[in-house]
Amino acid sequence: MPVEAPPPWLEAQGLPAGVSGGMSLRGGGTSRGPFDSLNLRPPGLPGGDRDDPVALADNHRRWQQRLGAARPVWLNQVHGPRVVRVGMQQVHGIDGPFPTADASFSTEAGVACSVLVADCLPVLFALPDGRGVGAAHAGWRGLAGGVLEATVQALCDAAAAQPHELHAWMGACIGPDTFEVGADVLDAFGAAGADRFRPASVPGKWWADLPGLAHDRLRRLGVRQVQAAGACTVSDPSRFFSFRRDRVTGRHAACVWIG
Repeated sequence: MPVEAPPPWLEAQGLPAGVSGGMSLRGGGTSRGPFDSLNLRPPGLPGGDRDDPVALADNHRRWQQRLGAARPVWLNQVHGPRVVRVGMQQVHGIDGPFPTADASFSTEAGVACSVLVADCLPVLFALPDGRGVGAAHAGWRGLAGGVLEATVQALCDAAAAQPHELHAWMGACIGPDTFEVGADVLDAFGAAGADRFRPASVPGKWWADLPGLAHDRLRRLGVRQVQAAGACTVSDPSRFFSFRRDRVTGRHAACVWIG
């Protein structure tokens, strides 16, 4: 029988040698309807829309081909700043249990720090020489609440590293021409983020640059080696799920691991 090819992905650029990572694309799976096709939301996560569990299991089997020997640790994401350290003891598969957090880090080889997104920004971190990796789920609430700051500090503390040593990669997310927000989002970022908002045509609304806001925060933290996929999830339905566009939709995975 021919060997089944791993599903397509956006490979993270700029990561140091000995580290692998990237973000899944929409194609290459078996889900149907609004979850078409590589929906990677684990069926054991509480709440949310329900895809066919048989298709989900097959999607995760296919994604595991992309990860190789690395084992993902999934999170129960709540749009907050909590970060957890993960290792092989936290690998429980797609039925859980799942740590409640929006970011994780690891210093163990073969453990894939993983986040799920469908418009929110995934940020992957890596240190040279396989000293540590991390993944953060940065929607606007988590970003404003300090999830990137918490992830950088936790990873650097665990690996005795400095922020300037980190490599960061920002995956695809809702883009600055499609992310219309209200005054609550503008106020959450304050004066430090004002340059990343521009007025929309509707009074009281703004267009927000989520990856720009994240990049600014990384720079302020001292992270200098930052690359970005530069793709908008809302504008490209053939390649990306989007909650803002479709409401009922699948989830992408963004994973990073040593090895």
